[in-house]
Amino acid sequence: MRDETPTPGPDPAKADEPDTASAQVPGLEPAVQPDKLKPDKLQPNNPLHGVTLEMIVTTLVANYGWEKLGKMFRIRCFTKDPSIKSSLRFLRTTPWAREKVEKLYVRDLGS
Repeated sequence: MRDETPTPGPDPAKADEPDTASAQVPGLEPAVQPDKLKPDKLQPNNPLHGVTLEMIVTTLVANYGWEKLGKMFRIRCFTKDPSIKSSLRFLRTTPWAREKVEKLYVRDLGS
């Protein structure tokens, strides 16, 4: 004679919890692999990757000074009462000026 013990069904107390086993689709990998998110693999040919605009402006000012930058670019934020803050504000809203500053950084100082 067989022992007729009922097989346990789903626990009603855990009804609100998602079933993680069925939530995963077999053969489907996550969209982004964490080990593949290394800076050298993301943008290997971009010399400005990871360099902020503030770092660029600060480096250029340290190497050239405001006066020389003002003569090189004829941008008012470099000639009239210059500051990092005013330069960043202008360069973030003026693509042509930002492009010139970034090109100088890459050409002369970018490593």
